[in-house]
Amino acid sequence: MNPLLRNAWQALSRAAESGRGVHLRDLFAADSQRFSRFSVTWNDWLLDYSKQRVTQETMALLGGLWQAADVPGWIARMRAGEPINHTEGRAALHIALRHPTGPIMHAGQDVMPAVHAELDKMRRFAGEIHGRHWRGATGEPISDVVNIGIGGSDLGPRMATQALAAFRHPDIRVHYVANLDGADLATVLATVQPRTTLFVIASKTFTTQETMQNAASARHWLVHALGEAAVARHFVAVSTNLAEVARFGIEPANAFAFWDWVGGRYSLWSAIGLPLVLAVGFDNFRQLLAGAHAMDEHFFAAPPAQNLPGQLALLEIWNSNFLGADNRAVLPYSQSLGLLPRYLQQLEMESNGKQIDRQGQALDCATAPVLWGEAGTNGQHAFYQLIHQGGRQVPCEFIACRRPDFDLPGHHEKLLANCFAQSEALMRGKTLAETTAALAASGMSADQAAFLAPYRSFPGNQPSTTLLLPRLDPHNLGALLALYEHKVFVQSVIWDINPFDQWGVEYGKQLANRLLPVILGTASADQLDSSTAGLVAACRNPPRGGRD
Repeated sequence: MNPLLRNAWQALSRAAESGRGVHLRDLFAADSQRFSRFSVTWNDWLLDYSKQRVTQETMALLGGLWQAADVPGWIARMRAGEPINHTEGRAALHIALRHPTGPIMHAGQDVMPAVHAELDKMRRFAGEIHGRHWRGATGEPISDVVNIGIGGSDLGPRMATQALAAFRHPDIRVHYVANLDGADLATVLATVQPRTTLFVIASKTFTTQETMQNAASARHWLVHALGEAAVARHFVAVSTNLAEVARFGIEPANAFAFWDWVGGRYSLWSAIGLPLVLAVGFDNFRQLLAGAHAMDEHFFAAPPAQNLPGQLALLEIWNSNFLGADNRAVLPYSQSLGLLPRYLQQLEMESNGKQIDRQGQALDCATAPVLWGEAGTNGQHAFYQLIHQGGRQVPCEFIACRRPDFDLPGHHEKLLANCFAQSEALMRGKTLAETTAALAASGMSADQAAFLAPYRSFPGNQPSTTLLLPRLDPHNLGALLALYEHKVFVQSVIWDINPFDQWGVEYGKQLANRLLPVILGTASADQLDSSTAGLVAACRNPPRGGRD
């Protein structure tokens, strides 16, 4: 159903209009208990959304939107293995990948025996690598692992490997290659040795253009150094296409499987997580799965007002669809979570960046806002200036940990101080009168204070949420990533869109395959538009005055 036709949506529109002139500092001044009213705890986690531009009435209306869209019913459909990815006729059962016990059904069969069998295979393989039993073609143990994938086969394990740097296995270095640009692979190959390097080729179909080109180049590099027979000891695959895996030279026994009910951007929990297992060990990977499962259980059971994924989803809908924010900044105050914004860009914008609803009709509202961000405190010296004084509404999501993963004296307290200060400054701002008074109190002349005060004043009223975790470890990281998966799902239900397909991505791939023969000179450019044809021609015949 078109969300704009729901009574709950119309009531929220009226609430947004009536509260448009209210400043966040006024909301805090009017309610000394605002923090306790607008924060949620789960285990040792705290979600503080008191700096969002909401009232108790707003949150009640947003809860009504949850019910009007039948979010509980859609959760039940997902858990039952129904083909809720309706454009591809597939289930979305990534929750099964971290489910510890008990059946989860798909097409009349329990998928859990196959899931656990693959996990056991990953555990055994990691034991061989870490125990130095798996030897390369020259008899030497593996010291470097290079994962070759793209999209979900790269971003998930890459992000998690960096996030869990404090838990890395001391004898294994894990590298990631994704970009079709040869610079990506070449710079990694320059740091590793053929004799001690293992490549993980991650592609469900084993036909993804970027991945297979990088794999072919890596294979050539290895064969040039060690010979054809070395491929079997230096390459493994994560794929379902065993015929192509074997043709590449990888033994089928060294191919790890996942299933068509696992979308790429939801696949970290599957064998796609193999490089992460090799980076941090299988026990830590198990803790990652356990954390995700704990968040699954919370999401399935908690009412909207206490549901962390639900609250994040509803707050973003409020900001985006009712307050007019077209973007959101994710700001982890953790260097280890520095890749989280990139990971969430794919998860959120590829899932919900759509304008056609489940009935095939165009929506009349915006869906996923543009997501961007950077680790604090680096971002403070880059784009925070725009958030403070740029005149745009930028809802911010701060993520911090009570305890550090790398405990260097004097660092973490300063990091937290900066995080909390930024959210306060964005909320409160600084009026012209306050700035003028402060400058005068510093001994500045009245004329000089009046001149500088406009430049040093800040409007504030920028909404933000702060998520405070106990520490960054495998369990909490798993829960954090599952939190965002479920947030995306809730929003897709309310917007009435399918978050599990990505036809825009597929279209770009089709056009690239059509253009490649033209660029190679084996096909005509006659059917291309003038711009595309001109760009191809400029690459093959540089304009006069240019340098090749």
